[in-house]
Amino acid sequence: MSEQEKKPFDFMGLRKVASVLSITLLVASVVLLAVRGLNLGMDFTGGTSVEFEYAEAPSLDEIRTTLSDAGYEQFVVQNFGADTTVLVRLAEAGNDKLAESVTEALSASGEELELISSEFIGSQVGEELREDSGLGLLLALAVVLIYVGMRFQFKFGIASVLPLAHDVIIVLGVFALFQWTFDLTVLAALLAVIGYSLNDTIVVADRIRENFRKMRVGDSWEIINTSIHQTISRTINTSGTTLVVLVALYLFGGEAINNFSLALIIGVVVGTYSSIYVSANLLIAFGVSREDLMLPSKEGAVGAEEEEQPPEWLNRM
Repeated sequence: MSEQEKKPFDFMGLRKVASVLSITLLVASVVLLAVRGLNLGMDFTGGTSVEFEYAEAPSLDEIRTTLSDAGYEQFVVQNFGADTTVLVRLAEAGNDKLAESVTEALSASGEELELISSEFIGSQVGEELREDSGLGLLLALAVVLIYVGMRFQFKFGIASVLPLAHDVIIVLGVFALFQWTFDLTVLAALLAVIGYSLNDTIVVADRIRENFRKMRVGDSWEIINTSIHQTISRTINTSGTTLVVLVALYLFGGEAINNFSLALIIGVVVGTYSSIYVSANLLIAFGVSREDLMLPSKEGAVGAEEEEQPPEWLNRM
């Protein structure tokens, strides 16, 4: 029995449940962003960065405890380049005495350390970063819309961009819910999520297009369902492998990339779901049909459906 003759799992039979789930998550995320907002890191709010060089590699947890006992509340402690180099970032405004007071607090326990540098990042710089990051995300979505619209068809472009926005909003909603710090590393993770989710969506869209041209029977629902069935193993294998790496990064990568790893883990899970259900749901809602994807026939040329065959690697999936 050929792959097309096998009865695939009815993914589209769950499309209404998936629609309710997506709408619920989106509404909840928007409400959380409006009510709680994001816990912006010092990359966006401004603050003071103080760098120290220790004689021996210190314990970052002990440094955090020392700073907390000294009365400092909002700060980040991480290694910077080497195990003996420590970067302390505080939300407090910079002044001549801040670096000295932090140095005194850390050296009070008997640790040998040297103050290397102290820099202040103003709130105006943070505001510019917020604006530029928002414009960067919008530009990325616009470029994706143009690319997919040219590569496939305009309906596919819309059905590819909206799931990407869906993924980004849900990731932001989770960060607003748990008040995890949103900094430049998380922003980089969001851009990576857009690229990852788009890659997954393109693979499914490519198979949908080829099946619309190859399959002689079946409506749009059946063709899309068959296409998802044919690519699901690739989707699961890719997402599973990626998640293994991201979980390892979260567990062993250190505090500096914890939120980066978290954003990517959430994004990969949501992106895998959206490439299967959100994008396909939108194609059905937009009424995509065989006529939208057929190649124009030319006099004396091979039939449109025979002019372009699916890639050999795609047929083996």
